Amino acid sequence: MQGPKVALSPITNAMSVDVEDHYHTEMMSRVIPRANWNHLPCRVEQSTQVLFEQFERAGVRGTFFFLGWVADRFPALVRKAAQLGHEIACHSYWHRQVNTLTPDQFREDTARAKKTIEDAAGVRVIGYRAPSFSMIPGTEWAKEILAELGFLYDSSVHPIRHDLYGNHDAPRQPYRDKPAGLLEIPISTIRLFKNNYPFAGGGYFRLLPYGIVRWGIRQINMRESMPAVFYIHPWEIDVVRPFLTNERKIMMRQYIRIGNTLRGLNQMTTEFPFAPISEVYRQSLHKDF
Repeated sequence: MQGPKVALSPITNAMSVDVEDHYHTEMMSRVIPRANWNHLPCRVEQSTQVLFEQFERAGVRGTFFFLGWVADRFPALVRKAAQLGHEIACHSYWHRQVNTLTPDQFREDTARAKKTIEDAAGVRVIGYRAPSFSMIPGTEWAKEILAELGFLYDSSVHPIRHDLYGNHDAPRQPYRDKPAGLLEIPISTIRLFKNNYPFAGGGYFRLLPYGIVRWGIRQINMRESMPAVFYIHPWEIDVVRPFLTNERKIMMRQYIRIGNTLRGLNQMTTEFPFAPISEVYRQSLHKDF
């Protein structure tokens, strides 16, 4: 690992990785049915390994939200993440949006994923992130199911305007969800002119100049005195993955400026301290609200 870094803020931010392959996303489900997943070459193992190496060089540990499907096929990858000191968390089994499921379907999918991931890692899983940040208005029942299954926090809310996960009116800062009692930890946004703007991961991280990302983290750390919550996917650093469609909207969201991701990640993890979500919010997770 590298020596001590010079941080732009004394606050430790939350690093998170949604461990899925490039054809697991909601956008790709339009052209790649789930029944075809087993017939496609899997690239998630090697891409996640690159992230392990990048984080080790930077002295960073994070929260790895594993898809149950991935944990089933690559249990050694889950174990390695745990052995490296990363937090192991759940990203569902089949990557289906919560708002498209019934409560019974959600319970079955989540319970299966949690058991699969825990069996692979040998540790308890307390964190959940919904596919496509799909904890949107109308899915409040899902938080109660998460609590029943033993989760302590959820990080499925991205409070922005979006065609898949519009949740603009949700709180920007962590809050205790009632009656479920889970701690909700939203993805970070910047508040300007009565609107929330995304910057902290995914396509926003690839498309925005890094200076804007740096500014956003500093605003949250120094003006709001809060950690920033960042997310990334292994496929976002995979510059040689095959093109499976030429649909313009999918190309924009999943292929544009992929080459920028690792370079920006290296710069960000050099300038700012990061840790797993459960460590950054340890006190809040065990505090009664």
